[in-house]
Amino acid sequence: MLRRIIVATATVLLTGAMAGCGTTDSWVDARAGSGWPAQYGDAANSSSSPVRGADTLRLDWVRSVKGDLAAQAALGSGDYLAVNGQTAAGCSLMVWETANRARQRWCTRLYPGGGLSSPLFDGFDNLYVGQPGAVLSFPPTQWVRWRQPVIGMPTTMRFLDPGKLLVITHLGQVLVFDAHRGTVSGSALDLVAGVDPRDSERGLADCRLGGPQCPVATAPAYSDASGAIVLTLWQPGAPAPILVGLRYRPDQTPQITREWTSDAVGRGPLSSPVLSPDGNTVYVDGRDQRLWALNVSDGSVKWSQPLNYQAQTPPAVTPEGLIVAGGGPGAKLTAIRDTGGGPERIWRRDDVTPLTTASLAGVGYTVTEDGDGMALTVFDLGDGHTVHSYRLPGATGWPVGVSVGHDRRVVTATSDGRVFGFAPA
Repeated sequence: MLRRIIVATATVLLTGAMAGCGTTDSWVDARAGSGWPAQYGDAANSSSSPVRGADTLRLDWVRSVKGDLAAQAALGSGDYLAVNGQTAAGCSLMVWETANRARQRWCTRLYPGGGLSSPLFDGFDNLYVGQPGAVLSFPPTQWVRWRQPVIGMPTTMRFLDPGKLLVITHLGQVLVFDAHRGTVSGSALDLVAGVDPRDSERGLADCRLGGPQCPVATAPAYSDASGAIVLTLWQPGAPAPILVGLRYRPDQTPQITREWTSDAVGRGPLSSPVLSPDGNTVYVDGRDQRLWALNVSDGSVKWSQPLNYQAQTPPAVTPEGLIVAGGGPGAKLTAIRDTGGGPERIWRRDDVTPLTTASLAGVGYTVTEDGDGMALTVFDLGDGHTVHSYRLPGATGWPVGVSVGHDRRVVTATSDGRVFGFAPA
């Protein structure tokens, strides 16, 4: 009798344990890392971090990729940094240790042409990166986890649901990948007709300037709150680019549908779109020197705000809705609030020229003009005053953005491949 009771009890415990195991697998699903996982930070392109950034920094190290850079450094959940360089020979994709004076962890060479897209870190420090004609994933070592063909050059990738990777190529192919297996979920959506699948480098040279030969020249934005995906698209033969709104519905077939197109932005959008914290508004720079806000539901205009300069990089948006306008030559450091009924200018610094999108983490970070060189400038979000400014020694070319790590380290880089690592002072 006692034996039967023991066996029965063991069976119940084992059954319960197995049932419990069936609901705990989700922790292995890939999701964006807790640092600065890719270009413009999160999937919404907000360039905003939940970390309270340091307002006082010290220059910790300077390194070179020995080539060119065109996208921000990605910072993982640990101490890893990844840069997608374009080099004449040797390694191009590089992973360094941010807290160890940028000691190289590993590197490998990708097929050249994908410099405008940054790598993407997941929470396990696996990397996802594109090259013309393919998307690849690497573990924390340099060995390839998986590699799959695509049509075109993948723009900066984003996570949708945990374990689901959004890949949109510069030739307008839209796919959802299983991030672990590297398999396509559902079927591809093609935004551009008549694309030769054998010519994944077509129009790549036009992407840097957002020209007509590059249909999708910018990083797409995705909002988990609304399921909206917004991207810029220049159809062949069209006079200007437009905005396209897609919707991700993971439980439906197809998972991604095309919802609307909008040509409302004056002379067409220039920068990557940025989604509001609630996912209901998209902000984008127009080629008419205005900042535009559109409804995500249908692409209709909410408002536009003259900047009186041509912003060449996207705006940044805090979780509270403060918008810091994009940067570029001749830019002015400007903060705007979306009141729901229209824009309200909060402050403007005519004496500061931000050359990059601001990166926001309780304070703001941007690269500014500094005499004949450049400086990393820390500014207050309340009134825009400069908190500190740190000259970037030997910086040439143009800055490609500022990344803020989960450990409050700050990394910025320039197009000549020079990378600067700052630590909290």
